[in-house]
Amino acid sequence: MTRVRKLILCLILLIVLTALYLLFWPVSVSPQAWNPSPPPPLTGTYQQNSLLVTTERLALGTDDPSPGYGFAPEDVALDATGRIYTGLDDGRIIRLQPDGSKPEAFANTHGRPLGLAFDKAGSLIVADAIKGLLSVAPDGSVTVLTTEADGLPFGCTNDLDIAADGTIYFTDASSKFPLTEFTSDILEHGPNGRLLAYDPKTKTTRTLLSHLCFANGVAVSPNQSFVLVVETGKYRVYRVWLTPPAGGSSTSKWGAAEIFIDNLPAFPDGISSNGKDRFWLALVAPRDAMLDKLLPHPFLRKVLARFPKFLQPAPKRYSFVLGLDENGRVVDTCRMVQRRATQRLRMQLRGTVGFTSVVLVKAQSDVSDYLGSEAIESGKQSDSHRFISDDLSDGLINLIEVEWLADNSIDQSFVAHRRSCARSITRDQYDVHLGPAFADFTRRFPAVHFRHR
Repeated sequence: MTRVRKLILCLILLIVLTALYLLFWPVSVSPQAWNPSPPPPLTGTYQQNSLLVTTERLALGTDDPSPGYGFAPEDVALDATGRIYTGLDDGRIIRLQPDGSKPEAFANTHGRPLGLAFDKAGSLIVADAIKGLLSVAPDGSVTVLTTEADGLPFGCTNDLDIAADGTIYFTDASSKFPLTEFTSDILEHGPNGRLLAYDPKTKTTRTLLSHLCFANGVAVSPNQSFVLVVETGKYRVYRVWLTPPAGGSSTSKWGAAEIFIDNLPAFPDGISSNGKDRFWLALVAPRDAMLDKLLPHPFLRKVLARFPKFLQPAPKRYSFVLGLDENGRVVDTCRMVQRRATQRLRMQLRGTVGFTSVVLVKAQSDVSDYLGSEAIESGKQSDSHRFISDDLSDGLINLIEVEWLADNSIDQSFVAHRRSCARSITRDQYDVHLGPAFADFTRRFPAVHFRHR
């Protein structure tokens, strides 16, 4: 047998083995067929805007963004004094001061804390994806409240909200897949999620709504008449009635579920109420066209599950926020231009002018992030001006945005110098001009200092 023939036979054998693997190798998913509606275009109601441009990222006390070192804060809760709490992937719950400073470890669940909310007693209630529903006392001690309902253990406790009567409404995103395999739950598209209620008086847990495809965010309405639950896998939010609908005398809707908003343009995640007239819904990533096409075809999704993870559909790193009224209508959309960002510099000028900032975006990764600047009230009436340098070369730096508050304490030479400096930072000159240019700012204007973000 010639060498060429041997190579051909080996190639044929490899193809046959690969086909057998893709067709018959056992996988954990049992895909369910579902026909999604075409996604709405990101225009009109979902039109791009710059309402989130002033977003500020708060430091969490770690310089290492990798898993296990303070990565992926999920939810946010405020205590009675306004201090900020959030949970990290390594099990820690971090507390910051009301102004976002001085991050410190408050507690450690030794699991994965996701949803957070304070009860009337001042304890922090935690939906922990690994440990279940927890209560963290003011001294940081952790108590397990519940880990199962109706004989079925929680697989991924996700989010929660607390009603005025103390009832804790929370979700088990999937009783089958842990958080680390959430993409498998989306790929399977099975009825593995539940909305649950925990009564702290009787210490009992009951199921309000089951057969959800990745149950996620939870929010109780301001008037306590209903609770909302996000169904991430089907791009929608359900409303479950806790009392009769306003103005109605029938009890037929007590405990009944109905769709609050459907066919969202992206994967919905957390939801919260402002306590008055808005529900804020986070959309974590745009819908994936390939996944939508595969959802009606369970067999093809089972084949896809056998592919390596890097070849499977993955969420795009681009999020935005919707404001919904109590009837599920979109009344606010907070979006921003998608950015490629890894480095950010902020220049701050204190004094009567207030606040001025420079944000540098360096295109070295596909991380979608904000390009932001903000102004703090200085007690003087000032005009806000913006200069955007769009003549940078082919992509190392996408955009430099300079915003300042101008009054008599800033002369035009300062503004002109900043314009010249911004335009000097091109692709070929980045390493040469970035440091010296901003250092020159510091020398010329002592009131200015830099903070790396």
